[in-house]
Amino acid sequence: MPYDDSPPPTRRARPLSVAAALAAVCLTAAGCGGGQEPGEAGAASPRPGGDAATSTAPVPTGKQPEPTASASPSAKPLPKGPLTGRTVVIDPGHNPGNRDHTREINRQVDIGTGRKECDTTGTATNDGYAEARFTLDVSHRLRALLEAEGARVRLTHDADRPFGPCIDERARIGNEAKADAVVSVHADGSAVGNRGFHVILPAGVKGGGADTSKIVKSSADLGARIAGHFVRTTGSAPSNYIGGNTGLNTRDDLGGLNLSTVPKVFVECGNMRDPKDAALLTSASWRQKAAQGLADGVTSYLKG
Repeated sequence: MPYDDSPPPTRRARPLSVAAALAAVCLTAAGCGGGQEPGEAGAASPRPGGDAATSTAPVPTGKQPEPTASASPSAKPLPKGPLTGRTVVIDPGHNPGNRDHTREINRQVDIGTGRKECDTTGTATNDGYAEARFTLDVSHRLRALLEAEGARVRLTHDADRPFGPCIDERARIGNEAKADAVVSVHADGSAVGNRGFHVILPAGVKGGGADTSKIVKSSADLGARIAGHFVRTTGSAPSNYIGGNTGLNTRDDLGGLNLSTVPKVFVECGNMRDPKDAALLTSASWRQKAAQGLADGVTSYLKG
């Protein structure tokens, strides 16, 4: 089926306080806390493989629609705005070329506390809309919104390389940019009936080349603000299968978080394998709302 990637008109991001962000999550969900975390009986368990929280179920083998090429960022000076002087790195999960480079992406890389695959192919909807295409589209929309607020924005990739980058390089890009915030955009691949978004936060990790002690608190703040705005802007509820209905989940097994030295979160925008969530993820107008929710959360965090 055709997918419309043309961006609707954008609007400027709006700030929201931490308290209001958390309240938005709690009011929309069944309540904050009290849910089971991954690994407990009856809850989803962290999945093996690459650095995104995606399902190990096979990706449909039919021809995947190619991502729409994004125009290069304008060489014109950025407008003055609330994010002038701030740097944001956007990390589009996976790469559409990963599927043609399985040997390369299966190479093990150091994540500080162990070793893990360089990357994965990501998941897809049942009719073949690839996560890698979704993440690029949302990332392009998010970049436009943040640049309109005056931020300097860098993408870790723009489908401009054969595969990757590997998870350790993704972290390094944010670190070397001295980013004020990094958002890794994903979509999950869980069971039918599992719905909603969740934001993955870095756990306190120290070992090898990993030390998140300086970013745990700031990343949690960033994640909470994004979660609150995502609820408010998209109308999607926090995940009903991860995070105890808070929309927040802390993990220590993701190299992109373990190796980060700047505030960073992963956002699973929905479950591509659930038909109801898939209908949202394949909608250009909903993806614009998702990008706006992310932008509002980042702006709120950076304005503090």
